[in-house]
Amino acid sequence: MDISFNLLLFLNMSREFLKGNSLEMPAQDNGQLKKTQLLERGQWANKLEFLLAVAGTLVGLGNLWRFPYLCYKNGGGAFLIPYVLFLLSCGIPMFLLETAMGQFTSQGCITCWRHFCPLFEGIGYATQVVIAYGAVSYIVIQAWAFFYLFSSFSAEVPWASCRNSWNTESCFEFDKTNASSNWTANATTPATEFWERRVLGISKGIEEIGSLRWDLALCLLLAWILCYFCVWKGVRSTGKVVYFTATFPYLMLVVLLARGITLPGAIDGISFYLYPDPTRLVDPQVWMDAGAQVLFSFGICQGSLTALGSYNQYNNDCYKDTFILCLVNGGSSFVAGFAIFSVLGFMSYEQGLPISEVAASGPGLAFIAYPRAVAMMPFPQLWAICFFVMVILLGADTQFVSLECLMTSVTDMFPTVFRRAYRRELLLLCLCCVCFFLGLLLVTQGGLYFLQLFDHYVCSGSNLLLLSMCQSIAIGWIYGADRLYDNIEDMVGYRPWPIMKYCWLYITPTICLGTFIFSLVKYKPLKFNKTYIYPNWAYALGWFLGLFCVLLVPLWMIFKVSWMKGTIGQWTNAKLNLTQLLPKTQCNIIQQQTASSSCTSANSWSITVNLKMMVWPKQNIRQLCRPENKTQSTAKQPEQCPLNPNNTLTPAANEYKGGAEMEMQIQTQTSRSRNSRIHSSH
Repeated sequence: MDISFNLLLFLNMSREFLKGNSLEMPAQDNGQLKKTQLLERGQWANKLEFLLAVAGTLVGLGNLWRFPYLCYKNGGGAFLIPYVLFLLSCGIPMFLLETAMGQFTSQGCITCWRHFCPLFEGIGYATQVVIAYGAVSYIVIQAWAFFYLFSSFSAEVPWASCRNSWNTESCFEFDKTNASSNWTANATTPATEFWERRVLGISKGIEEIGSLRWDLALCLLLAWILCYFCVWKGVRSTGKVVYFTATFPYLMLVVLLARGITLPGAIDGISFYLYPDPTRLVDPQVWMDAGAQVLFSFGICQGSLTALGSYNQYNNDCYKDTFILCLVNGGSSFVAGFAIFSVLGFMSYEQGLPISEVAASGPGLAFIAYPRAVAMMPFPQLWAICFFVMVILLGADTQFVSLECLMTSVTDMFPTVFRRAYRRELLLLCLCCVCFFLGLLLVTQGGLYFLQLFDHYVCSGSNLLLLSMCQSIAIGWIYGADRLYDNIEDMVGYRPWPIMKYCWLYITPTICLGTFIFSLVKYKPLKFNKTYIYPNWAYALGWFLGLFCVLLVPLWMIFKVSWMKGTIGQWTNAKLNLTQLLPKTQCNIIQQQTASSSCTSANSWSITVNLKMMVWPKQNIRQLCRPENKTQSTAKQPEQCPLNPNNTLTPAANEYKGGAEMEMQIQTQTSRSRNSRIHSSH
């Protein structure tokens, strides 16, 4: 058979695959065909699913226990000034940038960089490391909440009294005793002892890991099982689950707010929450707290926004969605403060203590302060169930999206392997099992020490500031802010405000770098519960885990550059003779078909093919920084995107890059050879 005909046939098949058309194949068994056929990547069924999924992952436990505490700690209402400034200069621009990157390419947070700036693909890997840490540690909070939820179904909530087997002689029921009664300085509350002795069985330090808390391990297993079945079908299942998990916490928040503001002392708590102290604005720590809260609560450089945006329709108005979702996130944090501090004001009123002594942040708020307040209310079991269901669902949304982000990145990197029947489910099962076994360390007696270490140095540490700076520089300066504006205009039909471009170019990287430098200058070693000082090896471990994410960016650059051997001129002028690799009999066939006197003169088309196939992977520096970019029509078509073709595809489109050019050159060279043969015959 004609070799050139075989090659043309192969290239035509490749082009049909790229166009998304189905090739005629012999009839096969339906089960066998289902196993070999690539599945669709998937998209949100409607815009509401995307909005609820993003709102669910953004409005999490950080809004409930971190923002209100930071607000009262850093000047009350005055804290809103730096928070809003960081929101406008960093939060909204970076939110739009990440969402647009995913929507334009329909790729996850790793493979999307191959389209925008391959040299900075390490940012994608770094975000996956951050979100993997979060997936392992964040779900432990759900395990705690499940434990409290199950404990709420009792005649008396167990954290309300000192008459339990785990209580010590120092236990003191403040709400049932006059505040003027005699009690020692070492007195503890029933809620504190239930948390430390019954739930955690906490050890004296991180050096004492202790035994596994089997009841917490079972709650952790339950949380992972629920997450698996909510995510196992991708956006088809996640998009339906968020209708409940993203909306029900708002209902619970409204119920708790309505209950909180009717309690005695609630007004004092709200006043304490909002009372402005402008003198605190001169403290740089206030500004650093505001910046860290914005980046953490808005999911910047955590990969979730890019992954969720990649399942949008190509012409979805991501610019308008950015403002809607940022407003929902900021507003939820502000409203949560009223629900929390109204209850803390009531607790201060009941105990006769200042609010500053009963206010807390993090797990101390959700699992000590708030349960204490619930125990003082009528029908404490009802309010405890409402609160811990809200905590579970707030954490569940974030956990779903973390898993979906990891799965999206892996399947987009290896679509021909994992976009087949049942392979995605098996991959997700393996991922959940690995994360579950890693998370067992966090439900030991010393697990809380490790959890705080991961959270401080990895999930919400300075690495997010550095990654945000790298991302804004890569897109704003190297890829080009104007080019991204062109991409967004091609999707939504109009250009965003120019202020976004200036934020990517100047404001965001400057603020992130300045905040990071200040955090180093004002660095203070992490302390557990404001008293316990970690050993040096623990601090070294925390810094290593945090910096490892950031180091992936320069390490990837070194890898990509070292992968390209020789000079740029050598890359572009590289030529190989394909016929030198062929057996002599095939060389003779080529001579006969092209009427050439030698194999060398007959292989002009083969040299061109070999050049395209061998030189394309060794990209030059320009291609690594600013690859060629083609916009596309805004017509509504399923899965329309530059990197991911339509419908049920086979291999990824970039595996066939240059195929059309190869075919055109082969046809040209082959036709010239045939014309010369015909001419010589005449």
